[in-house]
Amino acid sequence: MDQRLRNHIEKIVLLNDDEYEFVLSHFTAKKFKKHQFLIQEGESVKHNFFILSGLLKLVYTDDTAKEHIVSFAMEDWWESDFLAYYTQTLSTMSLICLEDTEVLCLTLENYRNLCDRMEKMEKFFLEKANFGFLGAQRRIVSLLTSNAKQRYEQLLKQYPSLVQRVPKSQLAAFLGVSRETLSRFN
Repeated sequence: MDQRLRNHIEKIVLLNDDEYEFVLSHFTAKKFKKHQFLIQEGESVKHNFFILSGLLKLVYTDDTAKEHIVSFAMEDWWESDFLAYYTQTLSTMSLICLEDTEVLCLTLENYRNLCDRMEKMEKFFLEKANFGFLGAQRRIVSLLTSNAKQRYEQLLKQYPSLVQRVPKSQLAAFLGVSRETLSRFN
């Protein structure tokens, strides 16, 4: 039995073996290759993904075909187009593998079932959502108040392993700077 999800959940709530087996029964495991899409813009979003291994990027493509990187996600993180997932509307973003990736997939129906049937999991998902809101708020404030060099230094401090795994061109796009500007920060 894979312990990665259990270890992740137990950072917030403890589960006995039967509870964990019940939780795990709500997930399906999938593997994706580098450059493969988990979600494509314009399609329905069937899953929230818990990343066991690998690296993903969530991107929004504007009307001029410019790609905006909304986030990166690596091991022990959750990722999806959450607006489309929770509202069951079509995706406005794409989720793409930057590395070969292994995930556990959770449908909205199974998410709701877990929350309805296990108070511990409802608490877990509420805590994860709260941490996600906090992270999004920090990113927005950083984009509004920090210059590019400060944003890069914050990223280095907060996610040093991510900076080592993401191509410089992708980091530059995430930070909203050119690759040349990013190169001057090193």
